[in-house]
Amino acid sequence: MQLYVPALAPLYQKVEGYAYPLIRIITGLILIPHGAQKLFEMFGGNRAATAGFFSKLGIEPALPLVYLVGTVEFFGGILIMIGLWTRPAAALVFVVMMVAVFKVHLGNGFFWTKGGYEYPLLWGIVALGLVFGGSGRQSVDEKLGKEF
Repeated sequence: MQLYVPALAPLYQKVEGYAYPLIRIITGLILIPHGAQKLFEMFGGNRAATAGFFSKLGIEPALPLVYLVGTVEFFGGILIMIGLWTRPAAALVFVVMMVAVFKVHLGNGFFWTKGGYEYPLLWGIVALGLVFGGSGRQSVDEKLGKEF
């Protein structure tokens, strides 16, 4: 395929191998603090309040599920970020995000600014893309020569 601006070809050739790792790393870095809120009550997190919110929505057993979601977000985020077992970690993130879409945000419409499903849907689809794409370049799995 020809470029609209052929002079950019050398730049694109230098950086194209970092596009997918960048997506994987940033996805993990965004997930980790959300998990830290639930697991370690960091960044203003409050397990009891989150469990109460889950209960109010009928997501039961609430407290164990807070720990489960926190574990998926925190440890799954780390695994995705470093590119180790990316597919299973991303699959779990996809499930968590789809539950958030359908159980928490769907009734609020699309836009995140109104509590809608835009944000969890975006991250769910990114996670699904990581399930399809795997760990890719610049990953622990690549260094190990093995991937799910």
